[in-house]
Amino acid sequence: MSQPDCLFCRIVSGDEAAEYIVERDDIVVFKDKFPRAPVHYLVVPTTHLESAHDLDTGHRDLLADCFALARQVATDTGIADGYRVVTNVGEGGGQAIPHLHFHVLGGKQLGPIDGT
Repeated sequence: MSQPDCLFCRIVSGDEAAEYIVERDDIVVFKDKFPRAPVHYLVVPTTHLESAHDLDTGHRDLLADCFALARQVATDTGIADGYRVVTNVGEGGGQAIPHLHFHVLGGKQLGPIDGT
């Protein structure tokens, strides 16, 4: 179900622009508009789920497909030898957009996650 006030739902519906590299019925992958690494893509389910906290056993296939696409992005962009896949949960966890998404980051030496 789409949420009209959700940026990622608007991107999925075509109401907001994004530079897609994968577009499927259930998941899209596009460049992050504010990259934190030379390679920074977002893997976004087309169904609105607020965060990873909302995942349950019924989402196994969706989750597996998200990670398969993250792997594909890493391979296709030349970062398969070292990259990070990250999701944040809630504002306190650093989630800026309340729609489940996974960041695929790489293209430089990534430091430890220190909470900042």
